[in-house]
Amino acid sequence: MNRGYFADVAELKKHGGKIATANKIIIPALAAVKFPDLDVSYSDGTPLKLPVCSSGDVANADKAAIPKVSLVCLTFRASSQAMVDSWSTPFFEAFSDSKNVHLYEVSFIDSWLLCRSPIKRILLKIMRKSKDAGENVLQRQIVYSFGDHYYFRKELKILNLLTGYFFLLDKFGRIRWQGFGMATPEELSSLLSCTSLLLEGE
Repeated sequence: MNRGYFADVAELKKHGGKIATANKIIIPALAAVKFPDLDVSYSDGTPLKLPVCSSGDVANADKAAIPKVSLVCLTFRASSQAMVDSWSTPFFEAFSDSKNVHLYEVSFIDSWLLCRSPIKRILLKIMRKSKDAGENVLQRQIVYSFGDHYYFRKELKILNLLTGYFFLLDKFGRIRWQGFGMATPEELSSLLSCTSLLLEGE
């Protein structure tokens, strides 16, 4: 879990961030594990706890607004933003009219200096911009997680910080599909079909 930057770079050169192929089919509910709790902040400082689901406390969320499906995109370094866009943009376009789908793009900030309260406030102010588009029902929610994320990464078996990680969650916060790196057409197809299956209640 504590391997160095150069090991990540070497691995990235080897497979371009595609540490594994995405699931072809949905993970059965009985085999699915819950996405670990994660405290994040919007750019205006408003806190949120992920996953937003129907079990346990739901911070800052109306019970009636709990999504049937959430796509959570994780990026640990700015260089992997293109990977995030390769998944989130087609997903957004496919489900832009669905009120039962949420899309979260989570950026992790682990620098000790950037996590200091005054710097953190300035950083959030700089990043206060929205990718939300017009009158779409589905909103692209950009959030940030500050501080040490070692144990969170350990739960999800995340080693390489230079690639992107993508998790499709059901309404109970369980991981029903996952992908890595840049999206391929086949993987996007599996993501969209698994999302549709969850929306239909399997």
